[in-house]
Amino acid sequence: MLKRFISYYKPHKKLLALDMAASLLISVFGMVYPIITRRMLGEFIPDKKYRLIIISGIVVLIIYVIRMFLQFFVQYYGHIIGVRMQSQMRRDLFSHLQKLPYSFYDNNETGQIMTRITSDLFEICELAHHGPENLLICSVMIILSFSYLMTINWILTLIIFACVPILIIVSHHYRKAMRQAFKDRRKSNAIINAAVESSITGIRVTKAYTNSKTEEEKFAIGDDKFVSSSKDAYKAMGKFHSSSSFITDVFNVIILIAGGLFLYAGKLTLAEYSTFIVSVNIFLSPVSTLIGFMEQFQNGASGFTRFVELMNEPPETDSPGAVELTDVKGEIEFRNVSYSYEPGVEVLHNINLKIAKGQKLALVGPSGGGKTTLCHLLPNFYRLGDDGGAILIDGKDTRNLTLDSVRRNIGIVQQDVFLFVGTIKENILYGRPNATDEEVITAAKRANIHDFVMSLEHGYDTEIGERGVKLSGGQKQRVSIARVFLKDPAILILDEATSALDNTTEVLIQHSLDELCKGRTTLVVAHRLSTIRGADEIAVITEGTVRELGTHDELMEKGGIYQKLYSLQFRENDLISDEL
Repeated sequence: MLKRFISYYKPHKKLLALDMAASLLISVFGMVYPIITRRMLGEFIPDKKYRLIIISGIVVLIIYVIRMFLQFFVQYYGHIIGVRMQSQMRRDLFSHLQKLPYSFYDNNETGQIMTRITSDLFEICELAHHGPENLLICSVMIILSFSYLMTINWILTLIIFACVPILIIVSHHYRKAMRQAFKDRRKSNAIINAAVESSITGIRVTKAYTNSKTEEEKFAIGDDKFVSSSKDAYKAMGKFHSSSSFITDVFNVIILIAGGLFLYAGKLTLAEYSTFIVSVNIFLSPVSTLIGFMEQFQNGASGFTRFVELMNEPPETDSPGAVELTDVKGEIEFRNVSYSYEPGVEVLHNINLKIAKGQKLALVGPSGGGKTTLCHLLPNFYRLGDDGGAILIDGKDTRNLTLDSVRRNIGIVQQDVFLFVGTIKENILYGRPNATDEEVITAAKRANIHDFVMSLEHGYDTEIGERGVKLSGGQKQRVSIARVFLKDPAILILDEATSALDNTTEVLIQHSLDELCKGRTTLVVAHRLSTIRGADEIAVITEGTVRELGTHDELMEKGGIYQKLYSLQFRENDLISDEL
């Protein structure tokens, strides 16, 4: 994992080298003050060398001015390196998320994923910046100060240095506890983000059902977990810092007693004693910095661990030797298709269906029967196993075709329309980003949305809000249809595209859908059976199997499941009409 982290430094190695050089000079310059202090107390002041006293002070001041600019360079460009690394990681992660299969998003909440992209990567950025600098500056300062202390009094230096292993042992002991505590804290933070994301997305439902109290209670559960894990994390951190600080304080006690005894015995001059105290603080300061850095290291390391976990999620990949799907006619065949989301729980069993070029096949049946699963299998959103039969497009097994080429030739209109934050034009262009304005307008006209768009103050540049909140259900659906018109696929999937609309809007949308279906092979999942009477073939699917297959008239004559569903639906409609 360390190797992977270091690889993100490679594009910035020149800037990193300059940053490290500046850090090294800062460390070296830090030793000037104790050296000149020793000369001042031991030579310049006793010998009344006033000129050298002033020159030494000026030299120290010049060095401090230079160090100020070096520290600015380190702080600014060091953070720039960290931000650029964070940016690259974020892009890598976002790109990887685009390649993950449907199954990943079935099992992971949006808020938790967002936490990994935002707060986790921020901690990594801080580690990327401060890590190398702290390690270099502190290491050099410890070595230089230790070496200089040895020139003053090696026995006293070794006595102090003998306490360092105790500090290391204590730090290592509490560092392990901190690592786990901060990892748990991040998980609880992700839970909070997931709860916030879910609640804000569904705020209209919350208000409609006056369930704000329920949402507050759900949020409080996650917040309590965060508080609890934060207590554990800060408790571990408190133990770490207090024990480490105590040991460094002991260093000062040792210097006070031992140094005083050495001074009393005449083995140390007052100038050397004063210099030793100054130099020991220079020795202890980087030690304390490294101790404090452990907290930052834990945050960054746990964040990078979670980053790597996500990056290690296997992406969707084309099968070995997969070829492009070109010159699509649109012939589709489901051959002995069986599928399970979980082992031992079969959702589809031995499905056999054929759709000729340009024909429309409607799938009907009770919810949970497998209709939507069948639609998701066609564009390879879920992959068939080797023993799951085969899905063929123009006689070619979709498993042997590239994912992009299959999906480029399939258009989908769903019940739950998703529109992106942006303008109407941007959302239609999602069907084909390089389309011209004229092509966008043509697609909108064919979807019967152009007149409405032109009635808006900003026309196609109208912002629609998050998930198209400023549009009605029918308007959102027509924008999604325009998007498919622009894509112009050979195959079309309509997954209960009108079931969430009122009857009047459904009629208007159905005209757009009928126009969209012309010349395309269409797979329709229908809840309202009146919308698929003209389908070339209707398949009744229950419990994952095809129970009936035929045209509307054939299935009505058969008097089976379809006839009962159809009669029941229209009886309900008649009852509603009578009540009205």
